[in-house]
Amino acid sequence: MKLICIGRNYAEHIKELSNERPADPVVFIKPDSAVLPKEQDFYIPEFTQDVHYEVEVLVKIKKVGKHIDPRFAPKYYDEIGLGIDFTARDLQARLKEKGLPWEKAKGFDGAAVIGKWVQKNTLGDLRNLTFDLSLNGKVVQEGNTSQMLWPIDELISYVSKFFTLKKGDILFTGTPAGVGKVSPNDYLSGTLKGREMFRLKIK
Repeated sequence: MKLICIGRNYAEHIKELSNERPADPVVFIKPDSAVLPKEQDFYIPEFTQDVHYEVEVLVKIKKVGKHIDPRFAPKYYDEIGLGIDFTARDLQARLKEKGLPWEKAKGFDGAAVIGKWVQKNTLGDLRNLTFDLSLNGKVVQEGNTSQMLWPIDELISYVSKFFTLKKGDILFTGTPAGVGKVSPNDYLSGTLKGREMFRLKIK
C-alpha cells in the first residue's frame, strides 16, 4: 500500500501558506509506516515544534490501473474517507529553503490519519462533498470538494501517469484553508457530510 498525497489543491490554502499556484498537481508519497494505527493517540515527534493538521478527503483504490482516462477513473474506487496529513511545518520550511524533498516533514510515523470509509454511492455528488475538522470542539477547517483545483477523477488520471495504482492504495486529495498547530492534550475530530469519520487525541 502506498499513500499518494496531493498538495496545493485548494486555492485558499495556497494563499495562506504564500505558495505559488501550480500548473499541475503537486504529488508526494507517504510510506505505509506513516499510517497512525486505529484508536491510537498521535504523539508529537521530538524533532519538531510545529506540527500542523491538514484534513483531507481520501479515496481508496480498488484495482490495478495505469494511464487511466478521467472518464474511467470512477471504476477504480468505491470508497471515500476522511483523514489528516500531519505536517512538521518547521522542518518542511527548512527543507524547502534548501530545495530538498519533504518526506521527513510529511512521512514520519503517525503522520497519516485514516478514518472510516463510506461507499461513494451513498454520498451523492462527489464534486460537492462538505467536510470539516474540529479542534477541541471548534471547527477550524471547512471544505467542499467543489473547491478542488483538480477533482478526484482528474487526480487519479494524473497520478496514474507516473505510478501504477494498486488495490489498497490511498489518495489524499489536498487540504482546504485553516491549517494550524496542534498541542498536547488537543482533540481532533473530522466529519464528512455531517458524519464523524475520526476522533483522536494529541499527546
